[in-house]
Amino acid sequence: MSKVIVVTSGKGGVGKTTTSASFATGLAMRGYKTVVIDFDIGLRNLDLIMGCERRVVYDFVNVINQEASLTQAVIRDKAYENLHILPASQTRDKESFTIKGVGQVINELKDSFEYIICDSPAGIEKGAIMALYFADEALLVTNPEVSSVRDSDRMLGILHAKSKRAIDGIEPIKEHLIINRYIPSRVESGEMLSIKDIQDLLGIDLLGVIPESEMVLQASNAGVPVIREEESNSGQAYRDLVGRFLGEDIPLRFLEPEKKGLLKRLFGT
Repeated sequence: MSKVIVVTSGKGGVGKTTTSASFATGLAMRGYKTVVIDFDIGLRNLDLIMGCERRVVYDFVNVINQEASLTQAVIRDKAYENLHILPASQTRDKESFTIKGVGQVINELKDSFEYIICDSPAGIEKGAIMALYFADEALLVTNPEVSSVRDSDRMLGILHAKSKRAIDGIEPIKEHLIINRYIPSRVESGEMLSIKDIQDLLGIDLLGVIPESEMVLQASNAGVPVIREEESNSGQAYRDLVGRFLGEDIPLRFLEPEKKGLLKRLFGT
C-alpha cells in the first residue's frame, strides 16, 4: 500500500527540499519505488538538487491541466532506477493547484509507487496546504532556533486542522520531527535550542538530527542529494534517519561538540 509523506515546516530556509531529496533517495536506495513531488510553483529547486533540471520537459501543473501525462512528466533518476521526480512549474501560479487535480495525480502515482514524497513550499499558503492535504505522514523539519520551532508548531496546528484526514475525521497524520542544521557547540553554549527543548515545545517523536555541514551546499550545487555522500556526517545522519523511519533501531549520532586536537587547541586551526 502506498504512503504519502509531506516534508514541511512553515518557515523557509530550514532544509525542506534538501530533506525531501535525501529522504526520497534513501528510500530508493533501500529498494522502494519512490517519487518526490515539488509543490513549490514558480520557485522550484528540487530538480536542481536532484540533478535533473536539464531534463524537465513537462511539470506537475501540466499533468493537473491534462497537458501531459505522468509518464511524460515524471523523470527517472539516473543513479537509482526506483527514484523518480515530478518537478514544479516555473511559469504558473499556485492557483493552478486544486484539490481535485492534485488528488487525481496522487491517486495515479499510487498505482506505481510505494512512497510519494511531497516537498512543501515555505509558508502556509495554498501550495503548502496542497502539499499536506493528502498526507498519511509528515516529516516536520525545524532548525534549533525559536522562530523556526514556533513556525513548526503553527504547522502542526494546520496538519491537525486542514489535512484530508482531519477533515474526514479519520486517524490523524503521523508526525516525525527532524532537527536540521544542528551545531552541538552552539547548543552547549546556549546559542541554540537543545533537542529536549525542541521536543518539549513540539511534543512529537524525534526521527533524526542532521548536523550542520558545508557538504550539504556542495552536494546541492553538484546536483547530488547529500545522503549519497558517504563520508559526510549529514549524509550519514540522513541514512540513519531513513533506517529509523523503516523501523530500525539506530542510535542518534553527531550530537556532541567535535573534540579539537592539540594543534587546533593551540592555534585555532
